[in-house]
Amino acid sequence: MQAIATRFNYLFRSTRGLVLVAIATVALITAIWGTLSGPMVEWGVRDITVKLLGMDLQAAQREGRLIILYHAIAITVIAIEVYFMTELLPMKRWEQLFINATITIGYLLVAIFGLAFAYFGHNYAFHGLFLVGQSLVFFAGVLLAYALWPWRKDARLPKDSPYAHTKSGIDLERTAFFVMVVATLASAIWGAVPGSFWTNGQETFLAEDIIRLPHKTYLQKAVIGHLHIMLTLVAVAITLIVGRWMDFKGILHKIAMPMMIFGTIVTTTGALSVVWLEWAHTTIYVGSTFIMLAALFYVIYSWNKLIKDRIAELGIENPTFFQKIAALVHDPLKFGTGWQMVFMNFTVSGVGIFLAVKLEDIFRVWPHREERITLTGHWHILAGLIATIILLYYGDLSGLKGKIRKWYGWLIIIGSDIAFASATIFSMKRLFVSEYAQQPLVNTVMLLMDIGLGLVLIILGIFMAWRLIDLFKGNGVWRQEFNEETKRTAEAELREQQQKIEELQAKLAEVSQ
Repeated sequence: MQAIATRFNYLFRSTRGLVLVAIATVALITAIWGTLSGPMVEWGVRDITVKLLGMDLQAAQREGRLIILYHAIAITVIAIEVYFMTELLPMKRWEQLFINATITIGYLLVAIFGLAFAYFGHNYAFHGLFLVGQSLVFFAGVLLAYALWPWRKDARLPKDSPYAHTKSGIDLERTAFFVMVVATLASAIWGAVPGSFWTNGQETFLAEDIIRLPHKTYLQKAVIGHLHIMLTLVAVAITLIVGRWMDFKGILHKIAMPMMIFGTIVTTTGALSVVWLEWAHTTIYVGSTFIMLAALFYVIYSWNKLIKDRIAELGIENPTFFQKIAALVHDPLKFGTGWQMVFMNFTVSGVGIFLAVKLEDIFRVWPHREERITLTGHWHILAGLIATIILLYYGDLSGLKGKIRKWYGWLIIIGSDIAFASATIFSMKRLFVSEYAQQPLVNTVMLLMDIGLGLVLIILGIFMAWRLIDLFKGNGVWRQEFNEETKRTAEAELREQQQKIEELQAKLAEVSQ
């Protein structure tokens, strides 16, 4: 019993354990529900999954099922990012515990009962628990915003700090996290409002299916704004997280953080004002530009840091260009976080801007199916790239070293980039090939997509299998992680107690005077 209790404490009380459970949840959902589409349908795997698990897949309810599936995955990913934030950012121990516990219960309710309702019989008690889970996740966000309040005295930075701050010492990186959290809460409310009108003026739809409707209701526009900004904010969060991981600081940090704050506010305002304003997309472009520039400054800093650190480690005084490149790519996990952001410009940002600029001239001339493919691919590629950055970061947290670290990192980078580049070519194929001549190209890129995603899923499966096997070991990696975090927690609690004692002594001194 003691062994089970210890492992339970690791999985649900330590940051790495909580992240492991959440990643396992996403991996399990992906493995099972991934068999319901794509080539799995043609190979008959979908029918096996449906019969084996007893799923209820009525064609008329497909949109509703997908909406709940997307929420189950997205909210779990948000929980992962919250775990990273509560570990990386200074806050009180009780704040960390409350936030982690609340969002853990919340996302598990969403994933378990949301999918149970959508795919296994529509028991409305399950739907109620699904809504309870979303409410708990929202409340965890409120707690996180409170914990990250950047104007608290104990969060101020000294005047000579290398990190971005105001003259009064307000930490601008912490402020960027705070703004992102508040924007996420506002965006969640934007999605909840049309959700509350379901069957009373609001009907189930997928955003890509109504893009060419000349007139959309306010509720439909609210849903469209909600899904756009939520994915953007998840991307902002992981950018700030890896920046903290790589110790982003200096002049580029001092330029990037105000840009990230301004970009987040403007982009969120633009996405939510889509409900009323015809020119809201222009606001989004302005805000997105600042966010992309902030991410670019992170990439420049992190790559420069990787080169300098590796060259110093090797003891090379006058490195050549190729030695610098070798130093840059030496660690695929740290290099990959920046590279995936650069790659994102070719497969997501650049494509999105081009689509917006040439919407009426090119894309609206295409058949609706082609524009729908482009939009769907655009969102999925961005989500996939965010997922790979999370996996790279968690690989480092898990202590991967040597050849295993390199294989893990490069297979994720190469596999995902092959898949997403192929998906981009597939979505934009009408620019350079006619419908009658497209089949050879389609066959090739579809095969490359399957191979690339297959590589990522295989390496993820091996990684998760290793972590599962490790849990059965008495002195495995999980034990080391748990002991280290227990030590850090004890030290943090000791510092908090010491601070309280010092504050009490100061008050007593004032009273005695």
